[in-house]
Amino acid sequence: MKEFICRLALLLVLATQVVDQGLAQDVRAESSAPISANISDLESDADFDPLDELLDLSLEELSRTRVVAPALQQVVTTVSRQESTVARTAAAVFVITPEMIRRSGARNVPELLRLVPGLQVAQIDSNKWAISIRGLNQRFANKLLVQIDGRTVYTPLFGGVYWDAQYIMLEDVERIEVVRGPGATVWGANAVNGVINILTKNSADTTGALVSVGGGKEYRSFGNGRVGGHVNENLHWRVYGKYNDNDNGFSGTTSELPGFPRPAGDVSDDWRQGRGGFRMDWTPSDNDEVTFQGDFYNGTTGTRALHPTPGPAPFFTLSDFDNRINGQNALLRWRHEIDDESDFQFQTYYDRAERVTALVDEDRDIFDVDFQHRMPLTDRHRLIWGAGYQTSRDHLIQDGYVFSSVPTARSINVMGFFVQDEIEVIEDELYFTVGSKFENNTFTQFEYQPSGRLVWTPNEREAYWGAVSRAIRRPSRINNDLRLRTLSPLTSPAGIHPLVLGNDNVVSEDLLAFEIGYRAQPTEYFSWDVTAFHNDYNDMSAPLLTVPFPPQLTFGAGQDGRSLGLEMTANYQINDCWRVYGSYTFFNLNIVTANGETARNEDADPSHQANLWLSGDLREDVQLDVMFRYVDAINVTGVAIPSYLEMDVRLGWQATDSLELALIGRNLLDDHHPEFLGEVFSGDIGTEVERSVYGVATWVY
Repeated sequence: MKEFICRLALLLVLATQVVDQGLAQDVRAESSAPISANISDLESDADFDPLDELLDLSLEELSRTRVVAPALQQVVTTVSRQESTVARTAAAVFVITPEMIRRSGARNVPELLRLVPGLQVAQIDSNKWAISIRGLNQRFANKLLVQIDGRTVYTPLFGGVYWDAQYIMLEDVERIEVVRGPGATVWGANAVNGVINILTKNSADTTGALVSVGGGKEYRSFGNGRVGGHVNENLHWRVYGKYNDNDNGFSGTTSELPGFPRPAGDVSDDWRQGRGGFRMDWTPSDNDEVTFQGDFYNGTTGTRALHPTPGPAPFFTLSDFDNRINGQNALLRWRHEIDDESDFQFQTYYDRAERVTALVDEDRDIFDVDFQHRMPLTDRHRLIWGAGYQTSRDHLIQDGYVFSSVPTARSINVMGFFVQDEIEVIEDELYFTVGSKFENNTFTQFEYQPSGRLVWTPNEREAYWGAVSRAIRRPSRINNDLRLRTLSPLTSPAGIHPLVLGNDNVVSEDLLAFEIGYRAQPTEYFSWDVTAFHNDYNDMSAPLLTVPFPPQLTFGAGQDGRSLGLEMTANYQINDCWRVYGSYTFFNLNIVTANGETARNEDADPSHQANLWLSGDLREDVQLDVMFRYVDAINVTGVAIPSYLEMDVRLGWQATDSLELALIGRNLLDDHHPEFLGEVFSGDIGTEVERSVYGVATWVY
C-alpha cells in the first residue's frame, strides 16, 4: 500500500498549492490586507464585486468562477513581513484559503494543517496533537512559530504550542500562511523549522450574522455564532462566540512505556470549551488603519496519565484528570502609510493564560510590543527594519514529588532588532534578499540569525529560488529549571524513578538550513511546486545520563542532527466544476548523541506522506470533496506505530441562498488507528483516532 500511494502521489505531482485558490480568498478593493488571488466571472466582462463573506456565494456562482493565474500572483506576507507575491518569494510557502477551510470540513486548525506538505500532524488523543514542520515532531514540538494576527501563541514553559487553546473561529479566517523552513531573520528565535501565520478577516468583511451548529460521532456537539456591523463607513466591528464538546478517543493496546502495560477501560480525554471575542477596524484617514481585537476562552481537556509514586508497590498510579484551561488576550495595531513605497506599523498585545493539570498549575502573563518600518533606500533596494520587546511572567504551582521547578516564578525577557534588504538585481527578474535578526534573551543573552535568499523569475509563469539561513531555538523554562521524576524506559529497580533536571548553562540549539525550489504555472489550469532542503542541527538539547544510580539525567547539548527532504504539490483544474490537488513529502532525519549512539527519537517522523483531494460540484447546489492521506510508519521512543491510509468526505448542499447543510465523514477507512503516543516524561497516555461522522448547518445573513 505504501508503494502504491507514493507512486500515486508522484504521478499527481503534475498538479499546486491550493485547491481552488482563487475561489477562496476575500478580496477587498480598499484594504491593506494582502489579497490572495485574482477572481473573474465567466458570465460577463464586468468586474467581480468584492465579497463580504465567502459563504454568501451560491454553489452556482462557485461552479462558474474560475481562477485566473493565481498560483504565482498570490500575495503573502509572512516570509518578509511585507506584501510580496509567491513568484517573488524565496521560500516554501503554502496558503490555506477560506474555501479550502469550508470544503475540508475541518473543525480546528490541526485538522487543516494536514493539508500542508512538509508538515507532520499527528493526533495524540481527543484534545492533543503533535505538530511540526520538517520533522522533530512531538507534543511539545519547540522549533515551530505559530501566530494569530501577529500574536505569538508559543509558550516559554516548554517552547511549543497548546493546540487545545487555539480553538479559533475558522469562518473568520482570511488565510493561513505556512512557511516551511527558517523564518528567524524577521520573526526571531523558535521560527526554526517554519512559521504558521493565521490571519483573520477585516471586520468590514464580516458584517451581518452567521450561525453554525452541528454534531455527531466524536464531535458530539458544536456551535459558532457571529454578528458584525459598522458605526460609520470608517469603523467596523464584529463579536463572536463558539463552543465544542468532543468525545473520548479509543483506548488502544500500544503502550507508551515498554514494561508498563497499557491500562484497560475508557479514557477520559474528552474536550469541552467555550470561546468568545471581538474585533474592531478603524480607518481614521486614507493613510491610517487601526485594529483592536481580543479573545477569551474557558474549558476542560481530559487526560489519563501514569505517574510515579514513592510507594507502595507498584510505585506508579493511574489517574484521569480534567485539565482546566482559560485565558484572555487583547491586541492593538496601528499601520500608517507614508507613501506608496513606505509605511510603518506599531503593535502591542497582552496575553494571559491559566492551566491546571495533574502535575503543575501554570499562570502566565505575556506583554509584547513590536515596531516595523518599510522604506526604499534606492530604486532597487527595499528595506524593512524593526524592533521588539517581550516579557513573560509565570508562576508554577507543582505537585512536589513528580514535578517541581526552581524558581517557582520567573520573568523571561527578550529584546530584538531585525533588518532586511530586498535588492532588485535585474529589474522584474532577479531579487536578492539579505538580513538578520539580533536578540538578547534571559537564558543565553546575545543571538544572531542571518539569512540570504535569491529568487529568479525568468517569466510570469515560473520561478526558481534558493536560501541559506541560520536559526536558533532558545532554551525553554523546563530546559533550565525542571525537576521531574518519570516512569522512564530506563531500567531501574521498582520504586527508583529516574530524575530529570534542568540546566541553567544549556545553550541555544543551532540550525543551518539550505533550501532550493521551483514553482511554475504552465497553463491557466495547472500549477506545481517542488522544494528540496538540507538542515544541519547542532547543540540539540536532550536529557543526558549524568548519574548512573539512582538514574539522574540533565538537559544538555547532547545531540546533533542532519535532515533532508523533498516536498511537492500540484493543482489541476479539470473543468469548471472539478479540481484535483495532490502533494507528496519525503523526509529523512539522523540524530547522533554525544556518545555517538543513534537517538531514540529520530524515527518519530514519517519518511513518506501523500495527500490527494478531489473537489467538485455534483450539480449547481451540491458539492463533493473526497480527501485521501497516507502517512508512513513511525517509531516513537522505541514503540512502533504502523502506517495508515485514511479518507475524509464532505457532502454539502446549498439548501437556500442563506442556508448550507453538510455531512462530513472523517477517518472512514478504519474504526480506529493510532497516530502518535503520549509523552513519556509527562506520563500522558495517548488514544487512537476513531471514525467520525457529523453534520453541520450554517446560516448566513
